[in-house]
Amino acid sequence: MLYIRIFLLALWNAWFYSLAFVSLVVCFPLLLVCLLREKWYKGIYYLARYFWSPIILLGMGFVPVVRHKTKLDYSKQYVFVANHLSMLDIMMIFVTVRKPAVFIGKSELDRLPLFATIYKRAAILVNRDSASSRKSVYYQAKRKIDLGFNIMLYPEGLVPEPEVFLAPFKNGAFSLAIEHQIPIVPITLPDCKKRFPFQFSYKYWVGSPGKVRAHVHQPFETTGLTKEDQPMLMEKVHAFMEEKLRDEGYA
Repeated sequence: MLYIRIFLLALWNAWFYSLAFVSLVVCFPLLLVCLLREKWYKGIYYLARYFWSPIILLGMGFVPVVRHKTKLDYSKQYVFVANHLSMLDIMMIFVTVRKPAVFIGKSELDRLPLFATIYKRAAILVNRDSASSRKSVYYQAKRKIDLGFNIMLYPEGLVPEPEVFLAPFKNGAFSLAIEHQIPIVPITLPDCKKRFPFQFSYKYWVGSPGKVRAHVHQPFETTGLTKEDQPMLMEKVHAFMEEKLRDEGYA
């Protein structure tokens, strides 16, 4: 029975990557145009929000349900943070955050064919094993913030093992938010892990179509905070997200 499940999940995963690739190919000419100017990144974001992500989610049988627990003023800038244990997390962020947010992501993904062409130009890439790479992220993020974009990070800094509920957070999101005095907005994704986890990385043979929720919570203000307040802020956001995920049935 396990081998049948693995086979079916393998087919389902293949369908996911087929959807992602074909929809990317369809968008590719427009994406290349949007890469011509840095300010045109919003075109990439809206293509991903209204076309690429819905095609993948709905094509896989997932129904995104987005709930804003508080009303955000999207005329302001934010640093968004979310938990991470699924490829769906990327698509769910696109359909959740209404105004363009630049992702800070791991540099390993720049090896994926075609996707890398867009990814390494549209996102801010970081090699967490390189001090110089981590340092350059701040300069690149400052540039994006100066252009009026939001920033999006997965603060765990990795894809944790399935048995890890919520890994400890890295400093990056909180340093950026305090340095630029921008509020941090937690987003909890309680369903992506059980619906579509990284099965073949962790031999975690589960998954099924269905509802996937994203909850946008109240901002944590950083006005007046300094780098000495960073550990306190990081601990507060981690505790808040852990509590909300438990309440939402994340496991």
